[in-house]
Amino acid sequence: MATVPSSKLLHKCVVSPTGKHSASVIFLHGSGDTGQGVRAWVKEVSVPDLDFPHIRVVYPTAPARPYTPMRGALSNVWFDRYKISRDCLEHLESIDAMANSLGAVIQEEVRAGVPKHRMIIGGFSMGGAMALHLACRYHPDVAGVFALSSFLNKDSVVYQAVEERAVPGPWDRGQVGVP
Repeated sequence: MATVPSSKLLHKCVVSPTGKHSASVIFLHGSGDTGQGVRAWVKEVSVPDLDFPHIRVVYPTAPARPYTPMRGALSNVWFDRYKISRDCLEHLESIDAMANSLGAVIQEEVRAGVPKHRMIIGGFSMGGAMALHLACRYHPDVAGVFALSSFLNKDSVVYQAVEERAVPGPWDRGQVGVP
């Protein structure tokens, strides 16, 4: 199923800068959460919030979609997974479609006057995985990427993109928490 490349399809929670907007952070939530939910979590663990004089923080919400690991139940997820395992293939069709929609969020920031080299994309859990795909495969010209308590499948195409494009690291295929 094709996805219309419009950020209007994604509900967004936004923390506007108190001064002139010259940089952006796009922060993606984990599976089953929302942009507003991850912002509330950030406010709890950060003092007092990701609130900067020049940085706009955008927290998009993934659309509800059937999620195979939940037997097709609807969940706010960035992409589908065949199963929750590092050893299976990535569901590239859903990852690529969502990268297209999130690309529209990036383009909104560009239209607002923020060049990609002044943007950071990141996320928590599944949001971190989506951020890695987005930054390493589609938008390697962003300023940075972060993934908090996240994952990539063992043979993720992200690793190939990092090698082909010589994306600066450090990169670690850590094993912490992997059964």
